[in-house]
Amino acid sequence: MKIIAFVIALVLFVGGMMLFGYAFEPNAEHGIVFFGGIIAVTLSLAIPFHVLKRIDN
Repeated sequence: MKIIAFVIALVLFVGGMMLFGYAFEPNAEHGIVFFGGIIAVTLSLAIPFHVLKRIDN
């Protein structure tokens, strides 16, 4: 279970970083894409800090 949560968190983190980069492409919805990156990175950090602590059994 921990490995699955780690992979999900890693994908969210890398995807959020990619969204940060894509936010500065021409003809993109800059604010929405950048905000999506912030949400993705936030969720990727919330998984190890909050979720994995509860399933540590």
